[in-house]
Amino acid sequence: MRPTSERAREALFNILAHGRFGERPIYEDARVLDVFAGTGAFGLEALSRGARFATFIEGDRDARDALAANIRTMGEESRTRLLTADATRPPRPDGPYSLAFLDPPYRSELAQPALAALAAGGWLALEALVVVEVAARGPFAPPDGFQLLEERRYGAGRLVFLRWSPAPG
Repeated sequence: MRPTSERAREALFNILAHGRFGERPIYEDARVLDVFAGTGAFGLEALSRGARFATFIEGDRDARDALAANIRTMGEESRTRLLTADATRPPRPDGPYSLAFLDPPYRSELAQPALAALAAGGWLALEALVVVEVAARGPFAPPDGFQLLEERRYGAGRLVFLRWSPAPG
């Protein structure tokens, strides 16, 4: 497990807050999906800044237990859902999400298949903003239906901003 650096998370929320992807902070009143959630830092931060609800997907039981404790500590049980699942074979969604963050282990090559599975499974709202953290120098190509908006490098990591906008039909 490799948590997102504090610097990268702060930069990410500054980007999301300042209207770069909409007229207001993108996380306000959003349904947030935090995949490969680890400690849940992204989803919990979004909730603390005004997101309506967050679902966390984490396959590792130890990480899931730590995340469950973090949710309890923050008092966010009523606004969260925690799933122990493989993000490349996610369960049925409880509705679409307008903001998603994926932080798979670097060099795991799980980002692309997880994105494709989440999109195919109905987890993402049309025009959802998706942020993927990958290794700064590692390859990453978004699957079909995802538009690359921009990339930012922070130390060993790179934040890739995508828009889910599949072709009609």
